[in-house]
Amino acid sequence: MKIGILGSGAVGKALAAGFIKYGYEVMAGSRHPEKLDELKRDISPDLRTGRFPETAAFGDLLVLAVKGSAAEEVIQSIEPSGLSGKTVIDATNPIGNTPPDNNVIGFFTNNNQSLMERLQKRVPDAHFVKAFSSVGAHLMVDPEFEAGPTMFICGNNERAKTEAGEILWQFGWEVEDMGGAEAARAIEPLCILWCIPGFRENEWNHAFKLLKT
Repeated sequence: MKIGILGSGAVGKALAAGFIKYGYEVMAGSRHPEKLDELKRDISPDLRTGRFPETAAFGDLLVLAVKGSAAEEVIQSIEPSGLSGKTVIDATNPIGNTPPDNNVIGFFTNNNQSLMERLQKRVPDAHFVKAFSSVGAHLMVDPEFEAGPTMFICGNNERAKTEAGEILWQFGWEVEDMGGAEAARAIEPLCILWCIPGFRENEWNHAFKLLKT
C-alpha cells in the first residue's frame, strides 16, 4: 500500500517514519516541497516528497497531519479526484491560536461540531477516519506502556475504519470504534485532556486506555 502524508511537522514526520519502518511506500507532502529535504534526510532516502496534490494522487491511503487551522485549506487545494474513495486518516485537532487558559487549550469548534465533520462535508466522497489525535507524535508508533493503549477512532465508512484499524494494531494500539463522524466531537477534545499534564507538569508520556469488565 502506498501512503501519502499530508503534512511535514512533528506528526507527519513521526507517521512517515513509522510507515517506512513497516515497509510501506511513503510520500510526504507540503506546500513548499523544499522544506521536505530535511525530513527526507532524517527519515529515509526512500521517502518521496512533493506538493499536496501529487502526494494525494500517490497515496492509496492518506494521512492528514497538518495544523488544524490549515486542514480545510489543504483539503481544498487537492482535486476531489485525489481524495475520492480513499481512506483519509485525520490526525488533526481544531486548536485555536489563543494561549492555554489555566493549562486548557482552546478549540475553534464547539461541542456540537468537529473539525472532521467539516472536512467530511467539504469532500463527501473521501472516507475520513479520526485517529492519532489524542496522543503526542512521539508515542504514535510503537508506544511503550505496560498495557496496550487505546486509540479511539470514528468515521462513516466501515472499510476505511477497518484499514485504519489494521494500521493502528500494527503500530501497537488497541482500537475502539466509536461510530460515525459525529463521534469526533468527543474524540477531538481528548487532545485537550491529554495536554493538561504536559502544561502543568511537563509530563507528555501518557496515553488513554479503555477498560472493560
